[in-house]
Amino acid sequence: MASTKRKRRTKHRGNAAGMVETRGRTGRKPTDGERKTQARKGRYDRFAKPPTWRGAFNRAAIAAAIFVVVAILLLKLKPAPALLFGVSLALFYTPLTYFTDSFVYKRRQAKLASQGKQQQ
Repeated sequence: MASTKRKRRTKHRGNAAGMVETRGRTGRKPTDGERKTQARKGRYDRFAKPPTWRGAFNRAAIAAAIFVVVAILLLKLKPAPALLFGVSLALFYTPLTYFTDSFVYKRRQAKLASQGKQQQ
């Protein structure tokens, strides 16, 4: 049988641009200290972003939805009043969460600025 008819033993990995993507992890495992600093850095990156009204509204909507479900299931409220109260909660929580996030963000930026001055 000709060699061209033989089945390929390994898969050809690559895409149209010619990039070969390796499978799985190719480097060494990070140490405990490296993993902790990476996790801490990811958390700090998330808190380093300035607050947005959209983010505040999303959190308020989630809190209001949870409240509506709890009000209907546990408090035995009818769906219409529970939804109305949920909408009013979302309208109340949105500016509350935005200004809370803004306060925390400004405090954090001031703390980072003072740490930067101390290191210089």
